[in-house]
Amino acid sequence: MACYHSLFLILIAAAASFQTNGQLSPDYYSSTCPQAFPIVKAAVAAAIKNETRIGASLLRLHFHDCFVNGCDGSVLLDDNATFIGEKTAVPNNNSARGFNVVDNIKAQLEKACPGVVSCADLLAIAARDSVVQLGGPSWKVRLGRRDSTTASRSVANTSIPPPTSNLSALISSFSAQGLSIKDLVTLAGSHTIGMARCTSFRGHIYNDSNIDPSFASSLRRTCPRSGNDSVLAPLDRQTPTFFDNLYYKNLLNKTGLLHSDQELFNGSSTDVWVKSYAANISLFFQEFPKSMIKMGNVKPLTGSAGEIRINCRKAN
Repeated sequence: MACYHSLFLILIAAAASFQTNGQLSPDYYSSTCPQAFPIVKAAVAAAIKNETRIGASLLRLHFHDCFVNGCDGSVLLDDNATFIGEKTAVPNNNSARGFNVVDNIKAQLEKACPGVVSCADLLAIAARDSVVQLGGPSWKVRLGRRDSTTASRSVANTSIPPPTSNLSALISSFSAQGLSIKDLVTLAGSHTIGMARCTSFRGHIYNDSNIDPSFASSLRRTCPRSGNDSVLAPLDRQTPTFFDNLYYKNLLNKTGLLHSDQELFNGSSTDVWVKSYAANISLFFQEFPKSMIKMGNVKPLTGSAGEIRINCRKAN
């Protein structure tokens, strides 16, 4: 009986060890690539100094990666003979950017620690560093993701919520990733930085009633009913290169740029969180890291699944 009891304890310990190893950890590269964090931080800082907008682009890449079959670096894969990648999916085509910056960071990581840091983890670290560099909160990025060897344009087309989404579609999209209504409103605060194309907000400024008339009028001057699809407007018109809580204050004033933005403050269940974050930047800065960590833990490849890509654009 004692023998069986000992065996049982060994099995329990093994299961616990496996569970721990399967989880992401902030210390994942502490011994295998201690230079990882400084390398990514310096490269992100240099990229933002060169073009401030790139911080929002890097943050968005992480989001668009995690929403398509989990945080596995699939958004970075170029098309090849066996699949069409996610770069030409509707949410990404002519819109997702920062791939050259990722290539540069990856090259530096490979030089320092060959074959160690995954592209999926690179995106997670770069997203955090971009937020911090632009004045936002910091957090301990959980690491240990591995990279997928394939991508899916079709899943990208259905999983990433478009800017025309209504609130129920947004809630459903986030729920499919295990993210709550609170996470939805919190992560939407990413739109306090960055730009959007005319084609993304055209419907909102011409067809919606829940928009400030003078705000809509000013946008119509550069975004006509047809043409000028790639003309850009800031998601937060006051401080588009500074991470703050003005995005939420804009929603209170009906000056959200996208239809999907303004849906978060339109007389429904999400209004309370928008009001809270608009009134209290400390609360937003406290909750945003929690939701980013939660999103970064969406179906990561760990253990022996996937691979560590040497080039983020293609499988090894």
